[in-house]
Amino acid sequence: MTDAAFLAPMPLAVQPLTPQAFAPYGTVLAAPAGKKGRLINGGNAERFDLVGDLQLGAQGGRPMLALFRAQARRFPHEVTEMERHALGSQTFVPLGERRFVIVVAPAGEAPVPGALAAFVTDGLQGVTLAPGTWHHALLAVDAGDFVVVERAASNVDCDTCALAARVEVDWRN
Repeated sequence: MTDAAFLAPMPLAVQPLTPQAFAPYGTVLAAPAGKKGRLINGGNAERFDLVGDLQLGAQGGRPMLALFRAQARRFPHEVTEMERHALGSQTFVPLGERRFVIVVAPAGEAPVPGALAAFVTDGLQGVTLAPGTWHHALLAVDAGDFVVVERAASNVDCDTCALAARVEVDWRN
């Protein structure tokens, strides 16, 4: 009898988070390296407008700002379930230098283990996940606070799906 629970998990390679590599899943949010922002507040602050396609208004949705206080996860971490928000984008921004791993899969009926991708942030980057993108719950490398912007509405917009095969992610490799 073959059972996925008895098979060794498939390793998932983790790559550094770059706007180009992450583009199929959403947007990377970060101050552009080596570029100046716009001076505001009498020159006491530098403003960087982060390009992120926030899509929160479907079916009466509205923006919600939340704070997630995350514990550091142990790695390697077995990915057994993914979630998606079909009606709205979801944004994660670390407060302070907090690295996290993003495990994603293309939008579709269910996440396919062989189509998963994993990225690790540099601690200063955030991401906006496009609506429908399958992703793992927050995988904090460093414990700390994260600001989350997501869609709020009377109808719940979170589908979960168990993976058909065991997958293991380890950002240290």
